[in-house]
Amino acid sequence: RMPAFDAITLSFGTAGTGGFGIKGDSLASYTALQQWIVTIFMILFGVNFNAYYLILFRKFKKALQMEEVRAYFAIIFVATAIITGSLVGGNMQFFDALRHAAFQVGFIITTTGYATVNFDAWSQTCRAILVLLMFVGACAGSTGGGIKVSRLLIIVKSIRREVRKMLHPNAVTIIKVNGKKIGQDTLKNVNLYLTCYIIIMIVSILLVSIDNFDFATTFSGVLTTMSNVGPGISKVGPVMNFHPFSA
Repeated sequence: RMPAFDAITLSFGTAGTGGFGIKGDSLASYTALQQWIVTIFMILFGVNFNAYYLILFRKFKKALQMEEVRAYFAIIFVATAIITGSLVGGNMQFFDALRHAAFQVGFIITTTGYATVNFDAWSQTCRAILVLLMFVGACAGSTGGGIKVSRLLIIVKSIRREVRKMLHPNAVTIIKVNGKKIGQDTLKNVNLYLTCYIIIMIVSILLVSIDNFDFATTFSGVLTTMSNVGPGISKVGPVMNFHPFSA
């Protein structure tokens, strides 16, 4: 029984992971079923669209073998499980905890920007996980933002290769993603991208710190805007906004 206007705007906001809420409380006042539907489709729109292309042509095995997609769902599962456990430990009902944890993890990793609760009131562990997910972002070839899971996969594999080289100098190691060799040019571009991202973030944090807010506000405010997430934590949390910042 959601009004047609709400259904259309929320669907577009979910599909484009744009997350423009038409109510002041974002999605908090909608039913649990409606929140679950948005959660599922936020996460699905964060998947690499090449996987859907393969599924469309019934190449299910190739779709399932996509490392980025598997890593993406693994990150979501682990983050949701930890946050759910923390919320249940704080006396929240299991299914409510699971719903809120899945929704918040889904909207942060896909950089959609919706919210159902004030997660800024959660434990430090929960907030730390959500901030880390702001870095990660969705899959390449999706509508989500962030650094992208594919780049992080390549970085993790390159680190593992360098460690292996230190232990076994004569070993020949090749970085592969989805069974394909990753060339030196790709590795260089990924490292350059990450370096630029970190430098811009550091400079931005220093500039924004002129407003003299607490570090959580300054850091998450910069990170959430760079990754196109939406809300951060502390003074830029889900029930707050960027109005207190100077021009």
